[in-house]
Amino acid sequence: MADPKGFMTTPRRDWPRRPVAERVRDWNEVYVPGALLPIIDKQADRCMDCGIPFCHEACPLGNLIPEWNDLVSRDDWRAAADRLHATNNFPEFTGRLCPAPCEAGCVLAINQPAVTIKNVEVAIADRAWELGFAPPSPPDRLSGRTVAVIGSGPTGLAAAQQLTRAGHTVAVYEKDDRLGGLMRYGIPEFKMEKHHLERRIEQMRAEGTKFRTSTAVGRDVGAAELRTRYDAVVIATGATAWRELPIPGRELDGVHQAMEYLPLANRVCEGDLERSPLSAAGKHVVIVGGGDTGADCLGTAVRQEAASVTQLDIYAQPGAERDDDTEPWPTYPKIYRLSAAHEEARDLETAPEADADVRLFAASTLRFTGDDSGHVRSLHLVEVDAERRPLPGTGRMLPADLVLLALGFSGPDRNDGLIDQLGLAMEARGTIARGADFGTSVPGVFAAGDAARGQSLIVWAIAEGRAVAAAVDRYLTGSSRLPAPIGPYDRPMTV
Repeated sequence: MADPKGFMTTPRRDWPRRPVAERVRDWNEVYVPGALLPIIDKQADRCMDCGIPFCHEACPLGNLIPEWNDLVSRDDWRAAADRLHATNNFPEFTGRLCPAPCEAGCVLAINQPAVTIKNVEVAIADRAWELGFAPPSPPDRLSGRTVAVIGSGPTGLAAAQQLTRAGHTVAVYEKDDRLGGLMRYGIPEFKMEKHHLERRIEQMRAEGTKFRTSTAVGRDVGAAELRTRYDAVVIATGATAWRELPIPGRELDGVHQAMEYLPLANRVCEGDLERSPLSAAGKHVVIVGGGDTGADCLGTAVRQEAASVTQLDIYAQPGAERDDDTEPWPTYPKIYRLSAAHEEARDLETAPEADADVRLFAASTLRFTGDDSGHVRSLHLVEVDAERRPLPGTGRMLPADLVLLALGFSGPDRNDGLIDQLGLAMEARGTIARGADFGTSVPGVFAAGDAARGQSLIVWAIAEGRAVAAAVDRYLTGSSRLPAPIGPYDRPMTV
């Protein structure tokens, strides 16, 4: 603890964002380059070095947060990078994309603004690359065992890196033309520039991990064939089966899923397309869904120069402070937050009123209506109470030339045949059934991440990747020295 009174004398300062008018004209990350390092040591000083650091419990990875806070405050970046990478394969991803449940569990957050744990994390990660503290770590020897990892999202990459470093020969199969899963085509460039992803993939290649892109297991290569070719298989395909909105007018042109819209914008940034065929330019856009995916659509539509953007959230607007009765510390509170995308839409006056939030809370979509050509032109909604019951007399209509459905995901997509070809048992909710050791109903086949857990956070995805790697290592060799941040699961596999 470099400064025992740091939390008393230093106010919280976050990584400043670039001016809205500047950042909406490009796709670069929203933060001011170079503005984090000058403030981060004092922010790390705010860590209280608690006797019982609840941030550990709040973080699925079990990050050693007080330790690397202290090291950053002492300007020991090498040791801080070692501590951080001991529990997290990809801290530059979580430092940009994780909602930071660790900060909700910060002891300081009981009555003060929490330590900027997420900012400290990303500062360490970026500094580690800058100073050469993240070299490839190939294994000393090979085990002679082979593993196929299906899916190159955060779960698949974490599992593959851990298993490669344990000495196994690992091949990652990815159905898309580039690696990264949702980090590649679902997360907009302004939230995480893809050079961070490319850098880690090159590190993994140097360690010995093999990658097979444009290969959908179950369609381009048989799932049963893959199982016989490898000693173990890890399914980390994510939860990509999107939830639908079966209401009148859903069939109209211009009503699309968020994950039909966002990948095209990312492909423009990759240079594959000059312009997105689903561009929001000049259109009245309505986003149905109040979560992070909806906010990603919002920021994308603003950059595409939409005429207006409105986001609908079926839940009531949360309060500005934690409700100690229903969400006591250190649980993650549902409070009113203004993301970078919401800030952009508000400041550019795409909201109904100047400086108003573009979100409409407690709003339920009733139907879509279109013109004679079959294209959507309006969305009809009604306000609802806490039980989602319509409130009489609150119906209204919004102009809508482009409607984006951001309602979340129910489980892995079964269209490629992977699950059926392997004959995997499934949970009633649509996820892959697994036991305490991450094993599925098929011996030698393991499932991790959103495909088995259900839609969750990137920090959980990486934690599951690390944990399933330890389980596979034990299966192949009888024991494992790989750290497992979570589990084993105490609930039995159900069908």
